[in-house]
Amino acid sequence: MAFLKRLGWYLVGLSIGLIFLVFILKKKSGEEGLDFCYLPNCRVLKDMRSKLLIFSESLPEQYQDTLIIKSFLKDGNVDFGKSDTKSEPCKTYYISHEYKGQELELKAKNCEEKIIIENVYNNRDD
Repeated sequence: MAFLKRLGWYLVGLSIGLIFLVFILKKKSGEEGLDFCYLPNCRVLKDMRSKLLIFSESLPEQYQDTLIIKSFLKDGNVDFGKSDTKSEPCKTYYISHEYKGQELELKAKNCEEKIIIENVYNNRDD
């Protein structure tokens, strides 16, 4: 009888754990989407997406579009070799991304409360 009692409690705990697991996995795959960012590229882009976006005056008008910039901050690749991650008060990041068949590179300053978009370069111009 003791075995059946222990088995019952085990199954209760297992079912509660499975319910929590289902809710967590649903949120991760759903529209709300929990982001589990462990790699540096993902963490930098996630941090930048959460801040106020400001366009520099030197930025060409064709790139002063939040949809273009948000595509960089969602799917871009941070070039840590070119970026200055130690500068104060704002860190400078170079983010490359293919947009409408063009390989573009974004230069952005990541400050504490805002992001300043400095410039967007065509990688073939370098």
